[in-house]
Amino acid sequence: MKPRIAIPVPHFGKPEYAQRSLPQYTRAIEEAGGEPVVVPLDVRPEEIAKIINRCHAALLPGSAADVDPQKYGAARHPKTEAPDPRRDTADELLLQDAYNLHKPVFGICYGLQTLNVYRTGTLVQDVEAVSQSKVKHAAGRAVEHAHDVNVDPDTRLADILAEAPGTALQPSPDFTSLRLPVNSSHHQAVDVVGDGLRVAARCSEDGTVEALEGTAADHFVLGVQWHPERSFDKDAASRALFEALVHAAKKYAQSRQEP
Repeated sequence: MKPRIAIPVPHFGKPEYAQRSLPQYTRAIEEAGGEPVVVPLDVRPEEIAKIINRCHAALLPGSAADVDPQKYGAARHPKTEAPDPRRDTADELLLQDAYNLHKPVFGICYGLQTLNVYRTGTLVQDVEAVSQSKVKHAAGRAVEHAHDVNVDPDTRLADILAEAPGTALQPSPDFTSLRLPVNSSHHQAVDVVGDGLRVAARCSEDGTVEALEGTAADHFVLGVQWHPERSFDKDAASRALFEALVHAAKKYAQSRQEP
């Protein structure tokens, strides 16, 4: 049996965005050997909980929304997008289930941000407003290589990328980290890192947090700020991230003595 990966619909109030983006995530999971299970946002929390209960891992996708700043005790910045309460509910239920039962979690872009806020972290509400960097973090889907990230070599993320053949991972100029080219489509980022999380990668030019991972060795928790689902076909590193999630989900299912 393929491990089942729960994926919430990316956005409730913008169906055109959800219809365009969701298939990229489901296809990536399928190609990596998993079974995607879409979590609808138009049902009661009790129904979402039933769906989550039969899944072995969670994938938190990107979104056109921004996390409500009230969740991390901040006033709303003028450039902060409207929140999506239904998506927030789904993510919080998925994260609660994952942390209670040690199910694997993989957050992408907005999913990384909801993970960090769930763990009591905070966000930079608009990167350009607080940084003098010229990095195009909001470059968008048309730009395959927006900037590089420096991956901490002593992390789960580095192990995942280093073990995958054909990745574009290279030593940084000072040999203190591993450099990886990524796409980029966000205007918010991690500020204060949440409990039980650590920084796994930063933008090589301005230091923006680009990846987080859990500090518990026995729990697969990973989040990236870029969009590996968009580069899945062309990029070995992107495929490696989804394959790592599916592998962790398979191990979780086996630990539960499921076939």
